[in-house]
Formats: sequence, C-alpha cells, structure tokens
Amino acid sequence: MSAYDSVAGLQPRQIWDGVVARPLHGERITTRILEFEPLTLVPEHGHDNEQMGFVLKGSTTMVIDGERRDLQRGAMYAIRSGIPHSGEAGPDGATVLDVFSPVRSDWNDTPRLAVAEGLWP
Repeated sequence: MSAYDSVAGLQPRQIWDGVVARPLHGERITTRILEFEPLTLVPEHGHDNEQMGFVLKGSTTMVIDGERRDLQRGAMYAIRSGIPHSGEAGPDGATVLDVFSPVRSDWNDTPRLAVAEGLWP
C-alpha cells in the first residue's frame, strides 16, 4: 500500500441502501468518506470500534446513546465503543469523514462498487 491516495482512488463499498463508504485502512485505524443520498436512514447499530466523525457536506441527524442532534457542515461527533447510534441524511444528502479504531475489518465482505469520483470534494 502506498503512503498516498485520493478519495477518487478508494474502493467504494455499498454499506447500506443509499450509503457508499470509501474506506482507507491503516494498521490500527480506518478512515472513511461516507456518502449519503438525501434522507437516507442508517439504522441503529453499535460496534466495538470507537468512532469519531466530521460532517464535510450537507447535513445529518445523529442519535448517539439516545441523544438526538442535527449536524451541519463542520459539526463533529464522538461515539464510544459499543454505544448504539443511528443517523439520517438531510434533504440534500451528506458527506461525512469517519475515523475508527481499531480497523473496521467487518467491511471486507460488503459489496464493492466501481472506482469512480466521489461526491466530495
């Protein structure tokens, strides 16, 4: 693996209907660009990974451990390991940068999409 890449060069993965992830795996962390179609719902779930995120474009409503928050471009969030959370993209969709520790190896079995330009930048 090269030390350099671009968003357009990352292998897109279909994580949920209306949600495409572009993960970049390191030895101990995963970073991903997550692209939501408008009003797409990510159902409540949890995982062992700690997760931090930053809204790059659009908006999303997150529910983390029962606390609901509307997030606009520039907003950040942190989710501890094992905490239930869900989200819904705003009317214009959303692009989010997430960071996970440890690596999100569970995505290795998700459908791969053709490499193409993303919605961001």
